[in-house]
Amino acid sequence: MASTEDVFDSFEPLIAVRPVGSPWTTGADGSRVFAPDHELLEQLVAVPIGAGAGSESGRLAKAIDAWVAHELRRAGFGDDEVWPRLQRPRVLPREVALFIEGLPKNQQDEARRQLARNKRVAPSDARVLGKAYVKQVDVVVAQWARGPELLVSTKSMVSSFRNNLPNRFEESYGDAKNLRGRYPLVALGFLFVLRSTVLDERGTLDRTVDMLRKLRSDVDGYDATSLVLAEWSERPRFDSVKVRDDVVPGDLQVGRFLETMIAAVLDRTPIDMHVRVRELREHRDLPMNDVDSPQE
Repeated sequence: MASTEDVFDSFEPLIAVRPVGSPWTTGADGSRVFAPDHELLEQLVAVPIGAGAGSESGRLAKAIDAWVAHELRRAGFGDDEVWPRLQRPRVLPREVALFIEGLPKNQQDEARRQLARNKRVAPSDARVLGKAYVKQVDVVVAQWARGPELLVSTKSMVSSFRNNLPNRFEESYGDAKNLRGRYPLVALGFLFVLRSTVLDERGTLDRTVDMLRKLRSDVDGYDATSLVLAEWSERPRFDSVKVRDDVVPGDLQVGRFLETMIAAVLDRTPIDMHVRVRELREHRDLPMNDVDSPQE
């Protein structure tokens, strides 16, 4: 496993070889449905679990962060406007990346080396100022001129569910108020990862579902919340991870979560922004270029 700072290095090879295609399919009623790559999610979660790193290390949540960022790139958001990026540096303003790409070829490599040393410009984690305090946010879609357009917080828990659940939701309520207070138009989401052994605690899954729904019930709360149940066995030895969507209510499944988050971004921006995202979702070509397209 990589160091904590570079934990995404552990996930990069799995994501890099994954076929990139439109995540949208057409439902039986003709609506567009987001089809998440569950197989990749299972592979990424298996990396920290197989190495014996639980939720306390933060590696499990980082696996989810890497996967959500990949799904947003599949949806058409730009490689440099989705953080964490697939490659280092994990956080890099899109405009800086465009500047480097515009340099003469013989200067680009040196510029990237210098950039990698400058943690103020290219940090490992994205931090944004909320209404009351600076918050590290796990997955971000942002540009210099627009600021944050999508913010996702991820939390994970693999044991002691009943004891720790109240603390997780107390933190999440506070984070929602803090971020929404400064960014009223941002698409704000909360994704909660639990080990499937939560099913062994009577009533705990129902409490989790209830709280996740309440987190999005306030005007200044989350636009979308989601629950991922991950199942694995440690006896006789760890083998693989399975995502248990079958026991998660439809309104909290991760596909619905991503649909809602993407729709919130598009509903709150003009039609000539995020053109590629709109084209993939609507399955048609739009007669315009993106207002921020580099070639314009």
